[in-house]
Amino acid sequence: MKEDIVQFLRKTIEEYNFRGAVVGVSGGLDSAVVISLCVEALGKDRVLGVILPERDSSPDTLKDAVIVCENLNVEYIVKPITKVLRAMGVYRLQPSTLFIPRKIQERYVKNKWESLPKRDAYIEDLRNEGNEEFLKGIAYYRIKHRVRMCHLYFEAEKRGYAVVGTTNKTEYKLGFYVKWGDDAVDIEPILHLYKTQVYELAKELDVPEKILRKAPSPDLIPGITDEFAIGMSYQDVDRILMKMEKGENLSDEDPEKVRRIKEILGNVRFREIRMRSLLPG
Repeated sequence: MKEDIVQFLRKTIEEYNFRGAVVGVSGGLDSAVVISLCVEALGKDRVLGVILPERDSSPDTLKDAVIVCENLNVEYIVKPITKVLRAMGVYRLQPSTLFIPRKIQERYVKNKWESLPKRDAYIEDLRNEGNEEFLKGIAYYRIKHRVRMCHLYFEAEKRGYAVVGTTNKTEYKLGFYVKWGDDAVDIEPILHLYKTQVYELAKELDVPEKILRKAPSPDLIPGITDEFAIGMSYQDVDRILMKMEKGENLSDEDPEKVRRIKEILGNVRFREIRMRSLLPG
């Protein structure tokens, strides 16, 4: 698995005349795996880690991202995006949390997420539906991905580097990414791997244990982890998705979890169809 991806990265960087690779390092598993693969493929001197924290980031985000980069001995830069987001008026959509303990922030956000009317928040997000407050929330978190994308390309193009993405197959199939945000990259080396497979690859790459144990999170809104948003564990999601992909019987799975996965997939297709309908021809 590892060697195939390393060869793919090396070949693609050379074929398209890039000088190296830029990776947005979040302190999470996927970016740790991707930057490790880039180092294996290109050597540490041709890889740059870019760390982009902001006001709502977990205190561990910066620390863990630095751990990943220093463990690999790669060059990295830290560029907080708080000032940019503030200048754009983003933080006016949500009250300041400066003096509120993190645990209270997380509990508040989770309670608010679960109290939304009509559909669950994940489905409303995929469909761009919901009340005015919810739509403001969508705008609030998506802009963070898009500002980060601009910074990544700015740093990459100054050096003639490629922007290497960190989206995995589970996220892609479930629509767990932001259009023109974390999907806007030059190369996606782990897009063919389910999240549970990324964990296995991380062990092979000797990703620090702290990163392996960390709950996956987009780190955009306090308290919202990937599994909380999706509504089940990655183990359950991947097992069901793999069976569906192979056409296997799902009768031994929790029917409610199967129903939810099918509902999410149906609404991801709704979003894709809507996007295609806006294109000419």
